[in-house]
Amino acid sequence: MTARKPMVAANWKMNKTAFEARELTQALLPELKKIEAVDIVLCPPFTNLSLACEQIAETDLKLGAQNMHWQEKGAFTGEISASMLADFCDYVILGHSERRQMFGETNETVNKKAHTALAHDLKPIICVGESLEQNQAGETAQVVETQCRESLQAITPEQAQNIVIAYEPVWAIGTGLAATPEGANEVHRDVIRPVLRDLFGAEIAEGMRILYGGSVNAENAGELFAMSDIDGGLIGGASLKADAFVAVVKAAAETL
Repeated sequence: MTARKPMVAANWKMNKTAFEARELTQALLPELKKIEAVDIVLCPPFTNLSLACEQIAETDLKLGAQNMHWQEKGAFTGEISASMLADFCDYVILGHSERRQMFGETNETVNKKAHTALAHDLKPIICVGESLEQNQAGETAQVVETQCRESLQAITPEQAQNIVIAYEPVWAIGTGLAATPEGANEVHRDVIRPVLRDLFGAEIAEGMRILYGGSVNAENAGELFAMSDIDGGLIGGASLKADAFVAVVKAAAETL
């Protein structure tokens, strides 16, 4: 592991009612509050942000949203703005593969959202990753590089220090099929990190965190996080159970 502080973000996706979210957060806090070596971010559904904000107020845990619109306000029924999120959140997930696949997210819209998020002091977690077909066709590097470059267009080196990249191969999300630690690290080290160096310079790029997401669990987290350029995880399914998520966070802490 490098000097970059590891980070683990919980993406609860469209799960947990307010009551269930309260219970899960209460179950997580006693253990997570003890772990100072890892930056921990909880990303519940929009309806639970206010409650979660209150629950983690006296802790070092951070709060993140799962998406946002790039416009400041207006006639965008069903959307949420950066200024609304800034009341509660430190982070926002942008360009998750499920958003790209099901809701028409593109590199261009992700880029617009990133600029708006940064303008409101929200730290974007920008997701990139290839499909199974692209992976099998040997197109991983090309797809991921393009997603990175276009999603980060016109971002300055100063702004980049507040951005996290999450590599999530689409074929590994929710399937139980995680990339091998070596395979994931190769994408982080040989594809994403060089793009960051090219865009922002070596010093900034080396300080930026690149998370891995895709069927990360208590059993494989240690091996994944021990890799040189995997700086933590964006966790889906394993974040919905307190013991599983705590184990993943502890695995990140143990790589230091």
